[in-house]
Amino acid sequence: MDSQSNTFKITPEISAAIKNMNPVVALESTVITHGLPVPQNLELARNMEQIVNEGNALPATIAVLDGQVHIGLEDAELENLASSRDSHKISARDFGPAAAHRWNGGTTVAATLIACRMSGIRVFATGGIGGVHRGSNFDVSSDLIELGRSQVIVVCAGAKSILDLPATLEVLETQGVPVVGFGVDEFPAFYSTSSGLRLESRVDTAEEVALIAKAHWKTGLKSAVLVVAPPPPADAISPQVVEAWISRAEKDARLANVHGNAVTPFLLSRLAEISGNSTLKTNLSLLKNNAAIAAQIACALFPEKKLVV
Repeated sequence: MDSQSNTFKITPEISAAIKNMNPVVALESTVITHGLPVPQNLELARNMEQIVNEGNALPATIAVLDGQVHIGLEDAELENLASSRDSHKISARDFGPAAAHRWNGGTTVAATLIACRMSGIRVFATGGIGGVHRGSNFDVSSDLIELGRSQVIVVCAGAKSILDLPATLEVLETQGVPVVGFGVDEFPAFYSTSSGLRLESRVDTAEEVALIAKAHWKTGLKSAVLVVAPPPPADAISPQVVEAWISRAEKDARLANVHGNAVTPFLLSRLAEISGNSTLKTNLSLLKNNAAIAAQIACALFPEKKLVV
């Protein structure tokens, strides 16, 4: 990190925790800048940090401020990020332009994974990863590429429902990323508990995840371990209902001529409108659930450590 000090800024607290092998959980920030409306985005960001703290781990929300990648945010920085209307969506390809033009923005899963690699953070909680877009096998999220080269445990609710889930799992296999169900035998479909896609591996405790990750990396493999947890049952939505909403949202995106990295935030926003905010409620629920699981896993990776918060 020393040689990258102009690009990356890590808080002393998080730096010390990593050095002392205390549990740390990374949190991405495009959910704040592009995934959720105001004021739910700021409330959610604070809630996730609190949940990680309550799980005896240290939260490390990652974002780009004035062109610099910040690993850990002050509350005022979090508030400014959540209220900004001109934040960029920062993925792996965007670090150079962001630094040169001194952008502010939220980091995607891919960009957050790079920050985890640079800083040594081993556990990362998010909502849903990107994947292969429907109707185009060439439109593959850089999230999948970075998962293939980041020794990080990523906790999510699967890939976003708007994606081609079978194709996404195929790319994860190609990238050498084990997909582990946390208490489930099927790949979750983000808003729904089930996708009909069975998984090869299931665990029921954070300690099992830690064992898998350590064994995976001990072989010399550089890829992530993807831990998938369904949304809490009380907030899950029927896959058939979600699919009908997605069809309407996709039609609206085509009519509005939405392309590129604007597609996902457009569809998620439109789904919230169509569903009367049911998808928003589920999204908030699964994000908090993933943060709690990630804190458990971070503590299981370093069982001899106790972080006082």
